[in-house]
Amino acid sequence: MAGSDEDPRVAELRTAVSRLRRELAAHPADFPDRVMAEDELAALAAMATHGVPEIPRLRRSLLLIAGAIGSVSALARALSEVRNAVELFGESPRR
Repeated sequence: MAGSDEDPRVAELRTAVSRLRRELAAHPADFPDRVMAEDELAALAAMATHGVPEIPRLRRSLLLIAGAIGSVSALARALSEVRNAVELFGESPRR
């Protein structure tokens, strides 16, 4: 159980990543970038266990995961939850 002083954004990220990892593992179809998606989800899970993650790294992982599984409609809701959890860490700076 997480401590009461845990950043709620980190808890949300961990929950969303865990759900997407489970759904991806249960998804029967194989697709070319599945291994990359699994690796990036593992990296996100590791980041979420070590405190507040680096925002640029979070966003990079999200982009790679979205690119890898974005066309798999069965995973769209769980992917959206990961995206929402990443966005809790702040908006990307506009240039």
